[in-house]
Parts: sequence; C-alpha cells; structure tokens
Amino acid sequence: MPVFLFLFIVMPVAELVVLIKVGGMIGALNTIALVFLTAIIGAWLLRKQGLQTLLRANQRLNSGELPAKEVAEGLILAVGGAMLLTPGFITDAFGFFCLLPGTRHWLAGQAMKRMVVAGQSRSFHFQAGGFGSGPFGPQRPFDRDAGGDIIEGEYQDQTESDRDRLEKK
Repeated sequence: MPVFLFLFIVMPVAELVVLIKVGGMIGALNTIALVFLTAIIGAWLLRKQGLQTLLRANQRLNSGELPAKEVAEGLILAVGGAMLLTPGFITDAFGFFCLLPGTRHWLAGQAMKRMVVAGQSRSFHFQAGGFGSGPFGPQRPFDRDAGGDIIEGEYQDQTESDRDRLEKK
C-alpha cells in the first residue's frame, strides 16, 4: 500500500511542484518544450539501447547461454521508457537513470543478485487427475483431500558434467 500511495499521490504532486517552479523560472512554453525534448531524446535512447540489448540477448541465445542479464536489462529499459513518457522532470531523471548503460548494468546486477531461479529447486510436486471437489467447493490443486493422487519426491541429476565427459575421452 505505501508504494501505491507514493506512486499515485506523492509522485504526481512532486512533479507538479517541480513543473510549476521550472515554469516560473524559464516560462511555460519553454517548460513544455523541455518536457517534449526529454521525451524525444528518451525515445531515441530507448530505441538505441533496446536494440543493443536485444542483439546481445540473441548472441547469448545462439551460443547456448541464457540471457538472464539481458532480460533484466530489458525490463529496466521498459521501466525507464515508461518513466520518460510520463510528463515531468523527476520521472525523466529516473527514466534516464534506467536508460544509461552504466547505471542500467548496475541496476541489472542488483536485480540479478535478488533473483531466484525457479529451476534450482530439486524437489517437485505432481498431481495426477484434475481438481478435486470438497464439501466447500473446488479444492486447490495440491490439497491432500482433493481426490487426486499426489506424488511428492526429490530427484538427483544423473547426467555427467562436461569435465567428466572430457576426462573419459
């Protein structure tokens, strides 16, 4: 709830205050022109940086690697682009922060530290059949009394590593 309060109440009010103060200093038409100029520069920068990120992701995919950092950078570019389309100087500053390569790489690195890869867990659940029905309506898929069989288990990866295969040759 505090995030939404900030995004929908505090941020627009702060943007209005900054726009009014800048408009008082340089004039209304110059302020509007500056807002349009930042949007145009931001769109150009977003296109350029987005294409570079897409090409890097494609190269990593072609080499058999997962482009995780490029995906994170793509999300950051999308957020930055949305901020640049929002009229105001505060959101433009954050948008340019997301679009500049140095800060974007840093943000992507921070995001990668916090990401949890779903495939790392070696335990899984499998339910045969569909959703069961209980006395109070449909049950969730993994409830034990759902009427379906639940198979719980763990697995161990039995494939040889690349080093083991090379040593055998």
